[in-house]
Amino acid sequence: MATSEEITEHTAEAGAASRPTERLPVIRFRDGRESRGADLVVGEEPLEIRLDGEAVAVTMRTPVPGQDAELALGFLLGEAIVKPGQVARVRECTSGPGEGAIADVRLRPGAEAAGGWQRSFYATSSCGICGKASVDAVRVAAGAVAEGPSVDSETLAELPGELRAAQRVFDRTGGLHAAGLFDVAGRPLIVREDVGRHNAVDKAVGRAAMDGLLPLSDHVLMVSGRVSFEIVQKALVAGIRIVAAVSAPSTLAVRLARESNMTLLGFVRGGGFNAYAGDARID
Repeated sequence: MATSEEITEHTAEAGAASRPTERLPVIRFRDGRESRGADLVVGEEPLEIRLDGEAVAVTMRTPVPGQDAELALGFLLGEAIVKPGQVARVRECTSGPGEGAIADVRLRPGAEAAGGWQRSFYATSSCGICGKASVDAVRVAAGAVAEGPSVDSETLAELPGELRAAQRVFDRTGGLHAAGLFDVAGRPLIVREDVGRHNAVDKAVGRAAMDGLLPLSDHVLMVSGRVSFEIVQKALVAGIRIVAAVSAPSTLAVRLARESNMTLLGFVRGGGFNAYAGDARID
């Protein structure tokens, strides 16, 4: 894959670029009184993901300069549509605020994407990909992960605080999910925020791919909300062996983690957590 500096191209259309937040008028009601003011609200706009110019998906995301390319690349990797070595560049095309944008992933000459992806679908910011016919349709070609690494339980318990400390836009809006890639010592390496929890994971994995870090076999993925089947799937394709979440996992997430020899932690908060799969990696 090209370097992170080479992989992203930007094309700006007429109008100012979108921003991750916008200050909007608001009427506050407190103690039986009302007052007029302004509030900082997190942005949510559509992004069309393309592969060699052909539409693949539309997702609602938080617009952040440079992160549309990460999201598009992370999405296509997580769906096992492309592999890191096949990607030549990602072209971002932005327009006016509220009008959305396009991120077009371009493959190297001779590279071919996996078959069966030609099914334009819609991804909401809240639930990820919609309209998939069955669990079999979202299972991707990724085998079980190997044993290791081992992580100290106290380090794992501290991850939510480290993730929260890096959520800069959340501090100003209170309206974003986050996904962070940590090393086994608990140091944050990549943290991304988005109105969609799946998008935050795609952004983090996409950034890691641009930096040549895949597979992420010696990393921990920490997410700020619940963990679904799709988040475990995305982690598995990226080679991540430990996934931790502030909230609860779903049954399918637990099932996939157990089938894949992955460590899955839920309710990581208050100095403790629940291990739903792969507790052998907890030191």
